[in-house]
Amino acid sequence: MQPSARPVTAALLIFALSAATFAQSPTPAKAKPRKKPAAADPVREEVKQLHDLVAAQQQQLEAQHQQLDDLKGQLQQVLSATRQTNAAAAAAQSKAESAAAEAAQQEQAVVTLHSDVADLKQTSSSTALSLQETQKSVASLQNPLALHYRGIDITPGGFLSADMVWRRAALGSDISTPLNSIPFAGSSATDLSEFFASGRASRLSLLAQGQLASIRLTGYVESDFLSSGITSNSNATNSYTLRLRQGFAQAAFNNGWTVTGGQTWSLVTETRVGTDNRSELIPMTVDTNYNAGFSDARQFGFRAERNFSNRFWLAFSAENAEATLTAHGNTQNFLIGSAGTSSGAYNPSATYSFNKLPDFIAKAVYQPGAVHLELFGLVSTFRDRVFPGANLTTPTAAGAFNNTSVGKGVGGNARVSLINKHLDIAGHFLGGTGIGRYGVGSLADVTVRPDGVLVPIRNYQVLGTIEYRGKKLDVYAYGGGEYDQRTAFVSGGKGEGYGSSLLSSAGCYTETVPGTPVSGQFPTSSSGFLPGALVNCSGDTRTLLEGTLGFWYRFYKGPKGTIQLGPQFSYVDRTAWAGVGGSPNAVEPMIFTSVRYFLP
Repeated sequence: MQPSARPVTAALLIFALSAATFAQSPTPAKAKPRKKPAAADPVREEVKQLHDLVAAQQQQLEAQHQQLDDLKGQLQQVLSATRQTNAAAAAAQSKAESAAAEAAQQEQAVVTLHSDVADLKQTSSSTALSLQETQKSVASLQNPLALHYRGIDITPGGFLSADMVWRRAALGSDISTPLNSIPFAGSSATDLSEFFASGRASRLSLLAQGQLASIRLTGYVESDFLSSGITSNSNATNSYTLRLRQGFAQAAFNNGWTVTGGQTWSLVTETRVGTDNRSELIPMTVDTNYNAGFSDARQFGFRAERNFSNRFWLAFSAENAEATLTAHGNTQNFLIGSAGTSSGAYNPSATYSFNKLPDFIAKAVYQPGAVHLELFGLVSTFRDRVFPGANLTTPTAAGAFNNTSVGKGVGGNARVSLINKHLDIAGHFLGGTGIGRYGVGSLADVTVRPDGVLVPIRNYQVLGTIEYRGKKLDVYAYGGGEYDQRTAFVSGGKGEGYGSSLLSSAGCYTETVPGTPVSGQFPTSSSGFLPGALVNCSGDTRTLLEGTLGFWYRFYKGPKGTIQLGPQFSYVDRTAWAGVGGSPNAVEPMIFTSVRYFLP
């Protein structure tokens, strides 16, 4: 039985006992006088005990009821508190859910805000880039680097130059020094220094480029004023003529092939990038004849080159030929060319050889990073017409024939760039026969045997280079030399050819009086402007040595162009082959300065 059913059972028992008691009790009679109490009745005593028990149970029941009521009150309080708690919890849950929903909304809002901010940043960045591009476009329109014309970019270039030179021995030359004309001690010019100022090195250029589907087309022309016409002089107007330095067209294919045609630097000339035109490494000198030992030419040619992954190049060119000749004591039994024909646009004061073939040059370039290596070879063909009957008592052209001689040479360039390509150390060599004109000293290519046959002269050209290129300062030092071998013959007991030891050198030390103008002499001269010619001085050059030191300082380099100043000091030593009377020697110290403004 459950504890909560006990009070009910006790109550039922009490009611049952009370009913039984009342049923057994007789009907009460009228009251009689009080008698002395009789002895205790056991039944009554039991009933009394039951009554007491019931009373106690009743009290206990009431107490339990009271406890129950208390428990009910407490339970009500607990229920009320629980309801309140549940209500609070529900409210809290609701608030939490509301807060979570609000947080989710806020998170979504934050994500959306982040997205909007990112979009805004992207838009702002795009706008900024667009603005920059627009500004660049506006700037390019205001200050264009190139002119755009029908799909072609046309870029002007060049510089304006103000140059000065002082030489200890006069040469009658502008800032381009003819090294093979340094006067020996017997020349009056060695006692007269010279100063010249010139703007003729100023240069103009124009580059035109266009892109087809798979071909890059380029046209380039470059000129300066270091040439002179028949009437050019410095008396009043410094009336010198415009000179073509380069003028070529080029097609560069996407497969690595490039073909070039026109007047360019010869393939013999060292280049900075592969065999690319317009990357020639020209000495940084003010002297536009550069430095002894530098091998170069600017002449018409056709060039084909192949680029292999920008590390290895092969190139081949066919270039305009020419021959420089020096001979002494030979009879007039050969013909190699003639003076220019003015109506044919050649200079009548210069000589031109009758060439059989162009010069052929092949070059390989390997360029792994900071190292640049070149190996090349060239072949030159020399031809003259020989007249065996020219030495007869009665000269005759009968039996004349053409004779061909071949010259050839091998050369190389090695250059390493250090200190983040600021410092270059380089060496150059070219050696062979019949290659004298490819050196800036313009030594002879060929001489003549007594029988009139052309003989190529062995020649060597060497140049060492140190160049530092900084942000504002460039410093350079060059040391080089050129050599022509003695190529001499004996005919009838006298020396002939080039550098013969039987030829006289005694007159190289003896000064002579000025010459007398001769009517019709070319070039024309007048009294006081015709130095005395040395007599008995063959003076065939054995070696030309030159050392040069200089620098360029840029005062300004920016969107408006470049302004720079450069001084240069050079020292040239010319030594002739020893003949009867000694081995002539001449030296020439020179100081140059230049101020140049380069177009941007």
